[in-house]
Amino acid sequence: MPNLKQGEFVGSLDCGTTSTRFLIFDKYANILAQHQIEYPQYYPEPSWHEQDADELMESCDVCISEASKALEAAGWAKESVKVIGITNQRESAVAWSRKTGKPLCRLIVWDDSRTKNTVAHFEQKLKNVGIEVAPGQFKKGDEGIKALRQLSGLPISTYFSAIKLRWMIDHYDHVRKAHEEDDLLFGTVESWIVYRLTGGATKNLHITDVTNASRTLLMNLKTLKWDPALLKFFEIKDSVLPKIVSSSEVYGELAYGPLKGVKIGGIAGDQQAALVGNKCLKQGEAKCTYGTGAFLLFCTGEDIVQSAHGLLSTVAYQDGSDSKPVYALEGSIAVAGSAVKWLRDSMKMVSTAAEVNDLADSVPDTGGTYFVTAFSGLLAPYWDPGAAGLLIGLSAYTTPAHIALATLEANAFQTRAILESMKLDSKTDLKHLKVDGGMTNGDKVMKVLADIGGFTVIRPEMRESTALGSALLAGSAIRLHGWDISRPETLAEVNTAGSTEFTPSMPEPEREKRWQGWKRAIERSKGWEEGVDE
Repeated sequence: MPNLKQGEFVGSLDCGTTSTRFLIFDKYANILAQHQIEYPQYYPEPSWHEQDADELMESCDVCISEASKALEAAGWAKESVKVIGITNQRESAVAWSRKTGKPLCRLIVWDDSRTKNTVAHFEQKLKNVGIEVAPGQFKKGDEGIKALRQLSGLPISTYFSAIKLRWMIDHYDHVRKAHEEDDLLFGTVESWIVYRLTGGATKNLHITDVTNASRTLLMNLKTLKWDPALLKFFEIKDSVLPKIVSSSEVYGELAYGPLKGVKIGGIAGDQQAALVGNKCLKQGEAKCTYGTGAFLLFCTGEDIVQSAHGLLSTVAYQDGSDSKPVYALEGSIAVAGSAVKWLRDSMKMVSTAAEVNDLADSVPDTGGTYFVTAFSGLLAPYWDPGAAGLLIGLSAYTTPAHIALATLEANAFQTRAILESMKLDSKTDLKHLKVDGGMTNGDKVMKVLADIGGFTVIRPEMRESTALGSALLAGSAIRLHGWDISRPETLAEVNTAGSTEFTPSMPEPEREKRWQGWKRAIERSKGWEEGVDE
């Protein structure tokens, strides 16, 4: 194409739970071109959620290709893209063959809870045998739980990817054989994407960044290396694992497609990327992303804060291989936007997700209805894989509008529960919460959040924070536009489009009364299904 302008842009490949997007940003975080597609989801059994790793990869290729065309249609040469970042759904587990580079089975998605029995098995093991923290020295029972938390920052849960990998090895003969014969490569979604984008089995670039590695149950939070005690406990060989790298450095380049030769320079799991994209880079800053699930991250600086109240200690980002990591406390809610999707697709109460806001707004309150959205157990701060979804307080007076409002309130109550825990762990009171993600488009959702939480909610105008975070990490790796993640002032011109604030208007006694009602509902939902040790 003649006379296309040359610029200096950064691309971001954002592979979420249900869709993939590729966005191209300029130095101010204006989006110059983008493309998004949904890819297939598979639910072969109750509580199972799978994806096809090849279909997921295909969606990445299409998005890069179409966004590059859109950039040229807007008058810019595709050579303007100098570097790309990758951000991904975390904790989803992919297993593929070292020899062929092909997936060995469908990937298991983060919110899949088929692994309840695997969890029960390792809980029993921790109780009775313990974890070997030094040669011949085992810690078991409560001491074992504490030791595991101190090493990895995490509890044993269906949520984390080592448990999913263990399930694959235990249940698929060919995965077990590949593990025994050193033909197995394991990774979370970004590992698979980088492996494929850089040439697959010919190049064999097998890496993961610290943020994704910190969600596996296998990485030592202090050393940022795979921990021998954890590998031994979960019976996983280190040869199957990717090399751990920082969140901002040049890892390799694209081996094919319209952006062939462009460097890959930033990787972060989607929630950590959103923290960076919201520029919450300093201790005490927090954000919550409301997508399929909801994830609240609170930056704790260079300190690992061990939570005594059900939160996770995690790596927020590491700016380059020589930099110290920055840590965060995280609270995860398994079901947020997916509850709205359930009202739409399964219950047929609304025909679009946006309608939920209007329906909820048509009643002054829930009429005493509470909805505990524990479709796959409860995550932070409750950690009960056996909890079940629960609608309670129903009467002949209840309408779909009350249930719609109770769905939005469930989101707000769970956010508040996490923030109460953060307050206790970090000894700081959060005055405001920065938010992003698809669910935040509705004003009603935001208003309910402010009212139930009792804090100010800040919603930025440009809400592609997850994609922007990986773009900033990638740009910082090559110092594009002078960006440097370790010096937040270099990002001063990024995303200054302004924001909307939602302040609480509910009287405090009413807020407290509802909060007590929620706590009673949660108690009733707990322990419905008991995991068994196979």
